[in-house]
Amino acid sequence: MLEQRVQQHFIDSADLKYQAAQVLSQPIEAAVQAILACVTNGAKVLACGCGLSAPQAQQFAALCVSGFERDRPELAALALTHEAIWMAGTDSAALARQVRALGQAGDLLLAITADGNEPAVLDAVQAAHERDMTVVALCGRDSGGLASLLHETDVQICVPHDRAARVREVHSLVLHCLCDGVDAQLLGEQEIPL
Repeated sequence: MLEQRVQQHFIDSADLKYQAAQVLSQPIEAAVQAILACVTNGAKVLACGCGLSAPQAQQFAALCVSGFERDRPELAALALTHEAIWMAGTDSAALARQVRALGQAGDLLLAITADGNEPAVLDAVQAAHERDMTVVALCGRDSGGLASLLHETDVQICVPHDRAARVREVHSLVLHCLCDGVDAQLLGEQEIPL
């Protein structure tokens, strides 16, 4: 029984990734172009998320700085933190405060959220817009309240699934696609050894 349950997780994940490839390839390409425009113009990427999305933001920033699968010059990227040290009392605006402190016009905010309703992420998106920053929103389900905050110049990558675990699995793949796409644009197409 448990073995079948485990196998079903793999099947469900693979099915979603296959379906999402069709839906997400164009927004992922648009996000790669937005990130490229940002970093090649001397600006930086700020990445953020709450809860289980926060480590994904950290991983993306680390891959921008250290490289994905090829050596390349470092790209300016920083993961914002939602840790208690940044909180002022019970204020949930920790991410927005960091965006306002560190973000400048021309920078890009990568906001990662499984449901699109975390107040801290929504506040960070609003703060990014106040700073004339582009937003790439990586979300799931119906995008929640995040969808109504996005501007026409922003990019929304919305994983078409309701289950948070499946959404986060695809988010990881999308982040790898973004890194690979940026590298391919900067360094040219190259076969990656297995």
